[in-house]
Amino acid sequence: MYRNPSELTEREFDVLIIGGGSFGAAAAREASLLGLRTALIERSDFGSGASAECFKMVHGGIRYLQHADIGRLRASCRERSTLLRIAPHLVHPLPIAIPTYGKGRRGRAFLGMGACAYDLLTLDRNRAIRDPSRRIRRTRFLSRRELLALYPHLESPDLSGAVVFEDGQMYNPARLVLAFVKAAVANGASVCNYIEAQGYLWRGRNVVGVRARDTLSGDSLEIRARLTLNAAGPWADFVNRDETRFGTFTRAPFSRDAYFIVDRVPTAPIALAIEGLSRDKDAVVSRSKRHLFAVPWRDKTLLGVWHRHWMASPDAAHIASEELESWIKELNTVHPALKLTTDEVSFANCGLVPFGETATEHELSFGKESRLIDHRLTHRIGGLVSLVGIRFTTARADARRALELLLRQWPRRFRGLASASAHAQLPGGDISNFDCFRAECAKSLAGMPESTIEELARNFGTEYRNVVARERLDASQAETLVGKSTLLCEVTYAIDHEMAVRLDDVVLRRTDLAAGEHPGRTALERTARAMAARLGWSGQRTSEEIERAEEILARHHARAKATLDAGGPRYAEQRAAG
Repeated sequence: MYRNPSELTEREFDVLIIGGGSFGAAAAREASLLGLRTALIERSDFGSGASAECFKMVHGGIRYLQHADIGRLRASCRERSTLLRIAPHLVHPLPIAIPTYGKGRRGRAFLGMGACAYDLLTLDRNRAIRDPSRRIRRTRFLSRRELLALYPHLESPDLSGAVVFEDGQMYNPARLVLAFVKAAVANGASVCNYIEAQGYLWRGRNVVGVRARDTLSGDSLEIRARLTLNAAGPWADFVNRDETRFGTFTRAPFSRDAYFIVDRVPTAPIALAIEGLSRDKDAVVSRSKRHLFAVPWRDKTLLGVWHRHWMASPDAAHIASEELESWIKELNTVHPALKLTTDEVSFANCGLVPFGETATEHELSFGKESRLIDHRLTHRIGGLVSLVGIRFTTARADARRALELLLRQWPRRFRGLASASAHAQLPGGDISNFDCFRAECAKSLAGMPESTIEELARNFGTEYRNVVARERLDASQAETLVGKSTLLCEVTYAIDHEMAVRLDDVVLRRTDLAAGEHPGRTALERTARAMAARLGWSGQRTSEEIERAEEILARHHARAKATLDAGGPRYAEQRAAG
């Protein structure tokens, strides 16, 4: 992956995709697998929006059982299986325990019947998954004693145990997006980050490409294509903001989905469902309250998700310090033994997804499915389809649907897309047994810290060999480490082979440097110096990149965010001492 914006202007593409999040990246892979001349552009970095901010869950659709929506349940399960199959290094099963209390809707019998019904509806959930460690197990039950051994704080007189079902979890959502992008490039696609679509090119009532701007150089570009897919997520409406062509500008409702990360080492490898204070008003059958989740992720715990209508600019989405405090108060109210404090919060994330209507503060109407718009029908505009995705899990399937709709305007008349994308491994994913593969990594990287070996195996899969090939790694060479576990060669590999051009690209998305916490000033400066040497940055540019990365991290880092809200000193200055 080499960044070459001029390549985008040298020919006409068959399909141009706007937006390099999970849906746009999946669409680029689908189109390239068909042999279409494909271009993908992203206004920031790949996977830097809602995709990177997601809760890291790969949902198999059990919640749709409450809505009696079997079609969406089955579709979600299929896509969860696909991700476990094609990206075994980046996606793994996650057991989730739902505590049961007394009888009725909070009881073991009611919840157990629902979970077992889900098992029956997803009997094919492990089809073609060769690796036993990547297969989803069926429902199981924990006794009261077994549950309290895992989560002692759940002690309650009417606690009867728990029902455990399994879903999926992403190790690193941004790298999963990048894997789709790299797959598209391997199949001949032209991709470029930091290219912003500013308007469409027209031939009569047909879109024939976009006017764009390179946000790094300021250069203007014209990218021509027979067909265009607008997969810009919450920014899609703004790309279509042309009242002479699309009519009066309106925005469909979005939810700002948010969660936070606390510096608590998980007490068990099982996630915990916690009844919150709101409820899903569209559920046909449900418990009294909507579930929040406490999820083990690496050496930390994720807590969420909270939803809020967001009609302001997507660029303004953030979490206010008072919101964070209210969420902690909610969790401490429903589970006083947690005793959470804001000082434990290391990161707070949010992203925008399509939403329904909100009746009251505590009654939520969730978005049901991705928005797919054929502009021939809505605006009498040819050559354009818009896709606003709702769940990372279904990105591949929804991208296929969008391409099928778009390719109805193609002279060759594709009769349906090939199914290869559901079985062809993403780069690094050609692993038949992950445990054996990890053991191989440990042997070949003997002497390196265990956390570094885990990072390489998970983030790169079988490509880890390419990452370390140019350097002789030795445990005594402390200078090879940047931060707690990231190798310096990961930084140079990201620059040379993964189109990392800014410091935050490397820190937040290519490596684990900022995986749920600030990496520290020293790590930022060392990474910036390595990038400066590789990319020829001046001293001023290097300082600007560090400052930019600090400001982005401050928006995620809850304790720093509270200081910024109060008008205090900049986070970069707070961290100056490392």
